Amino acid sequence: MSGLPTTAARERAADTLRHVGLYEERYRPMGGYSTGMRQRVKLAQALVHDPDLVLLDEPTNGLDPAGRDDMLDLIRRIGAEFGIAVVVTSHLLGELERVCGGIVVIDGGRLLRHSSTASVTAARPVVTVEVDRDTAALSAWLGRAGVPVRSEGRLLHVEVVDDTAYDLVRDGVAELGLGLIRMERERHRMTEIFTAGPAAAATPGGGGRG
Repeated sequence: MSGLPTTAARERAADTLRHVGLYEERYRPMGGYSTGMRQRVKLAQALVHDPDLVLLDEPTNGLDPAGRDDMLDLIRRIGAEFGIAVVVTSHLLGELERVCGGIVVIDGGRLLRHSSTASVTAARPVVTVEVDRDTAALSAWLGRAGVPVRSEGRLLHVEVVDDTAYDLVRDGVAELGLGLIRMERERHRMTEIFTAGPAAAATPGGGGRG
């Protein structure tokens, strides 16, 4: 809090701790803080000077699932409510899909891709279907109806040629007397950028040096 009077510095610190959910713990010794609370303190330290840009390196490292969800929610709020640009690095690509509006892929100092998260995680023409039993029976029923389908354990991956695919899944489930657990459109994932090879990564916005 360099440059601020003592009273103003305390007020700014307390206000920032409130934003990260530690206001009630502000007088508690940090030695008794959990890993998640210490991560929040680090985030508060980054925010207290009201920066234009915050760089977060593996912000959910060491946190349990509930702690990760809380941290990701805080990261979303930083951009949405405070208007601060946030750059996050993480090996947990699913987390980046949840909080980032855009992605940058760099390999060996070379910029391979930069694009919106929405374009990378666009919907695929496939629906995942899960029923409570007799997956094989539903797969056979859909096959007879001319719907391309692939089985994977208890899941069916149904190709969506047009909207009639949804109706046929519904009709098949009803006719066979099955319980429909879920039916959801599949989406592309960030992992595909890396598993598909360099040619796939060096697409929208790629090229140049980073």
